[in-house]
Amino acid sequence: MTDPATDEAWARQEVIDTALRMSEAGLSPGRSGNVSRRWEDGMLITPSGVEYGDLLPGDIVVVDGDGVPADGGLNPSSEWPFHLAAYSARAEIGAIVHCHSLNATALACAHKPIPAFHYMVAVAGGSDIPLVPYATFGTKKLAQNVARGIKARNACLIANHGQITAGPTLKAALDLAFEVETLAAQYLKVLEIGKPKLLDDEEMARVLKKFQTYGRQRDRG
Repeated sequence: MTDPATDEAWARQEVIDTALRMSEAGLSPGRSGNVSRRWEDGMLITPSGVEYGDLLPGDIVVVDGDGVPADGGLNPSSEWPFHLAAYSARAEIGAIVHCHSLNATALACAHKPIPAFHYMVAVAGGSDIPLVPYATFGTKKLAQNVARGIKARNACLIANHGQITAGPTLKAALDLAFEVETLAAQYLKVLEIGKPKLLDDEEMARVLKKFQTYGRQRDRG
């Protein structure tokens, strides 16, 4: 029986399926964005410049904990440094999705984080979805910026770039990317109307506490 936690072929296909869903849903146009999954002491990550619909399991790149890609394979996504930095920042992260979704990217380019305009902002693990500073893509500086952001939240906007989400699984990370894009669209609508009325820190603390059990069902055993 296949063990999803240890079967590499299954894990490679899971990365492809996630990248395809991200792209087909419009979260990242063209070949933009990238997806990774923690693997051994490093990660499995989408390759650079290959259309998601053309990917085969063997095209997914293994990058070790020192940032060295496996010999003989394709080049990893140019953003592999910030994926690896995020995994190093938080041991419980199992997967990362990075995309250039329309509304989240618009806010990122305006250097606007997403504040507590709606209680669902807490889905990212705090009272806001912060903005991490811009740095050239693929650089150590950007990796450092993203690692600092992900250490505090499960989702961040990256200035003049896009959004990044992290989760225990690829499904969780992708689901969160959809949530961030929805919140970004809603926040932009609010900004069109006027100044948003934000929830205070006490209310967001209550929401965060309730989110610890949000969506869980009792064992009917």
